[in-house]
Amino acid sequence: MKRLISAAAIVATVATSALFASEMKLIEPEEAIKLIGDKKVVFVSGDDGDAYQNNHIVGSVEMFAHHLHHSDLMGNMHCQPLYRCPDEAQEYIRSKGIKNDQMIIAYDNFRGPNATGVYSFFESYGHKDVRLLNGGFDGIKAIDPNQKVYDELKTEAKELKKKAKAAKKDGNKEDEKKFKAEEKEVKAKMAALEPKLLIQPGAEPEHEHSDYVVDEKNVDKTYVADKFEVKKAVDDILAKGDQSNFVVIDSRGMEEIIGEKKMDNVARGGHIPGAKFIEWKNITDMENKKSFKSLEAMQKVFDKAGVKKDQTIYAYCMVGAGRGSHIISALRLLGYKNVKVFTGSWDTWGNDMNLPIRR
Repeated sequence: MKRLISAAAIVATVATSALFASEMKLIEPEEAIKLIGDKKVVFVSGDDGDAYQNNHIVGSVEMFAHHLHHSDLMGNMHCQPLYRCPDEAQEYIRSKGIKNDQMIIAYDNFRGPNATGVYSFFESYGHKDVRLLNGGFDGIKAIDPNQKVYDELKTEAKELKKKAKAAKKDGNKEDEKKFKAEEKEVKAKMAALEPKLLIQPGAEPEHEHSDYVVDEKNVDKTYVADKFEVKKAVDDILAKGDQSNFVVIDSRGMEEIIGEKKMDNVARGGHIPGAKFIEWKNITDMENKKSFKSLEAMQKVFDKAGVKKDQTIYAYCMVGAGRGSHIISALRLLGYKNVKVFTGSWDTWGNDMNLPIRR
């Protein structure tokens, strides 16, 4: 029966993905919730360790998007445009217990950047089946029936606690005792429900190493780019302006763009000359807690910036896996074909004194 449910969920997922204009695969919470606990599926959180410890999908593993790329202290990536050299990526994936034949469902809280970083990472190493949870663990939490009951009980417990305090203040010991007893009963029900919740706190458990293999024949560099490729695009943009066939998108916040805020070990703050500024927040549907806005809303964002479908487009952020991959994912969903994440991003560009910057 469980296999039938899983198969149905996968079919529904394909149908959901077909609503979008690229081969990038999304999965909605309504389908993903049916796959939790399926041994052929692994949920991978792109949020950092602290965020994972606060809230994560049960049974999932943590692979913080910001740490997926590996550069030296000078920002050099030794197997660019790949996030890591294949042997290193293979060992890291093995340490998480992930297997080649499992479906990867990348997720974060709901905002999208960290989930797209995980998606881009596995896709670049040729993993066959990768999905992105549109709405993240917030989407799962919203439809978990046990969570709904738990939240109602939590509200009830708070109200009873208030009543007990009010009774104590009024000197009504009988009511105070009654409300405290009722609160205790409600909390007992909550405790019984906690192990059944699909979103749990707690540290990531130890994983048994897998035999995962990164086959270099399957490595896919279609959607990733190195600094040399981006530099050629920048030269063309600076020479031709809006007539260039290239676009570079900076997905960071304004403090980073103007160089007021520097992160990690980057020597210089600023931005790539000729870049268009489209902050990642313009893509996320904050109101409905979805990783992506509607196709129409996202298209307006790129149209306003003058980004055209016949151009070759590069997006960057601090490291590429995150805000940059979020922009590229949105473009792919809209049917843009020649789009790439600049892996290493400002971590690489800002540390290379031979590359131009602007503030």
